Parts: sequence; structure tokens; C-alpha cells
Amino acid sequence: MTTYADLTRVPKPIVPGREMQELARFHVDITWTGSIEANGMGPGTPAQNALGWGRHETIQDGRWIIGTYEQDQYLLDGTPVLRWQLHWVAGWDPTNGEYRATIADNYGHADVMRGEIEGDRMIFESIGDAPVRLRLGWDITDPTDIVWRNEMSVGGAPWSLVEEYHCTPV
Repeated sequence: MTTYADLTRVPKPIVPGREMQELARFHVDITWTGSIEANGMGPGTPAQNALGWGRHETIQDGRWIIGTYEQDQYLLDGTPVLRWQLHWVAGWDPTNGEYRATIADNYGHADVMRGEIEGDRMIFESIGDAPVRLRLGWDITDPTDIVWRNEMSVGGAPWSLVEEYHCTPV
């Protein structure tokens, strides 16, 4: 026989709070243009220009934000190089008291990241000591020109810029 006491012992899903409201400010639907640094995609890779888009939705009653992103990359003379695609899931992890995100892209990369928000800036970094670590940054100081940066650290070296984009909300 089930009692009320039995039911109260069952953990309940978290209720999204101010952390998710803060996170949502950085996850607006966007288009972008920008550039990829020479050597940014690995030694010897050329500089490139890119344009792309990102769309967002919430799932599980607002507990997670899903981002779907696609970007076309071109050599500086306009020659097409590739189409990059990424799936992003971000939310508040109350157990660890921090933002967490997972990424999966069409290169086969998958990663878990931790994030923090300070005012109009949000940073997510790879967790652990993988040979290549990523740091992703959003600056929404000007909400009509959101700046997004991707930096990497190889073998514990200082962070270096891979790419930077100016994003326009749609």
C-alpha cells in the first residue's frame, strides 16, 4: 500500500528559475557573418569567411535550451569549403551549481562544457584536460550585434582565437 510519505520521498524534477531566464538572454534566434583565422581549424588551414544561422527552443518545461546551428564556410576568394552543423543543449545544473552544455557536431565532436554568466557576457569552457579545449563566448552588450567567439587551447597552451562572428537577432 502506497502512503503519502512514500510519494514525498520520490525526487521531483527541478523547477526552472532565474538561472534559465538569464541563460535564455543569450539564446535568441540569429544569423551571423564572420571569419575563421588561418590555422584556426588546425595547422595549415586557410583563413575563411562564414555565414550561418542558429535557432533555439526549450524542452522539458523550460529546463533546457536546444540550439541548432548551421554555417557555410568559404575561402577568402569565395570558394565554398564546407557546411558545419552543431547541436547544443544548455541548462542549469543544480547539483554542480553551474551552467552545463553538451555539443555534438558533424565532425563527430562531442563535449560537455561548463559555463558562467557575468552581466552581458557568457563563457562556456570544455570540462577536463583534453588535448584540445574550447572556450565559447557570447557578448550581448549590444543586443542588435551579438559577438560570439570560439577559442581553443592545445596541450594547455594559452587560448587562441579560432573564429569570431557578429550575430543579428531574427
